[in-house]
Amino acid sequence: MLIKNPKSSELKESAVTCEKVYRDRRALLKHMGFLGAGALLTSATKAHAGIFDLFGKEKRTVFSTEPLSYSQNAYSKNAFSNETILNNTISNNIDSKQVLTPEAKVISHNNFYEFGAKKQQPAELSQNFKVKPWQLTISGEVEKPITLDVDDLFNHFDLEERIYRLRCVEAWSMVIPWIGFPLAKLLKKASPNSRAKYVAFETLYDPKQMPGQASRRLGGGISYPYVEGLRIDEAMNPLTLMSVGLYGKTLPPQNGAPIRLVVPWKYGFKSIKSIVGIKLVEKKPPTTWNLLASNEYGFYANVNPQVDHPRWSQASERRITTGGLFARNRIQTLPFNGYSEQVADMYKNMNLRKFF
Repeated sequence: MLIKNPKSSELKESAVTCEKVYRDRRALLKHMGFLGAGALLTSATKAHAGIFDLFGKEKRTVFSTEPLSYSQNAYSKNAFSNETILNNTISNNIDSKQVLTPEAKVISHNNFYEFGAKKQQPAELSQNFKVKPWQLTISGEVEKPITLDVDDLFNHFDLEERIYRLRCVEAWSMVIPWIGFPLAKLLKKASPNSRAKYVAFETLYDPKQMPGQASRRLGGGISYPYVEGLRIDEAMNPLTLMSVGLYGKTLPPQNGAPIRLVVPWKYGFKSIKSIVGIKLVEKKPPTTWNLLASNEYGFYANVNPQVDHPRWSQASERRITTGGLFARNRIQTLPFNGYSEQVADMYKNMNLRKFF
């Protein structure tokens, strides 16, 4: 008899939303012809986001998304040690009594200051955002600089589903089914050289499309374009994902269309959205929130319940659920957001209170 001991970081697909809503959604996809044998979604079929409104009065935004083709079994062979996770069924350490994040919350409660600093503004102010034409460049300390257009992002890599916790520095959290590919696969195409110690990222700068970039008040007072960075070993970690979709469809603009970073053991502001530039560099790159307030937002931004934000505790978090924005659904925050087994070794010789 095979007895499987699940890792604390691993999540079930059922953890994304309640089982009834999940099954109803998949039944609807199948009925409409979007879901075929082997649980593959056809990229040739376009769907208006509103048809997936299965959450009562919580209406979807008007942005149209497109179902993605990806292998549901791809996740079963990712690099969580050498263990094979069968049938994309992944255990988790989340209390079974919790109500977990539905799609309607994921696309309506966003931090994306390029479209406004209030949580509802990105969904409201990004609906005319254009992702074509788009260019993503990989440059710097590489042997093979490359430029990809938006179609390349979907066609040059095998897409897979990754169900990750998202922990915001503001002490709220979600569980989200991302679609994407490991950042390591993208960087390896550019062949980093021995001087590549860090990876710098840059968001699109387009004040005509992104009103928060044109208005300091609307954009929260930060400097644009938004920039972020990782150490090279963090970037190459198997958990680090370049996401092009969520809930089986392409990303809405408020969630970072057409491509964003997802680093699940770090606070959410590290997961930069709408990326146009990736540059491998020798020295630690500047990052937007660290430049604004270095005493509040460190370069590493690893989730650490023992290191509080100067203005609030990080020991617990509010899981955003169907119970309403201010539902009392507080849970204990885990070191590295529950991904210690996969990432803690990268920081074993560091003082995590100093390098926060």
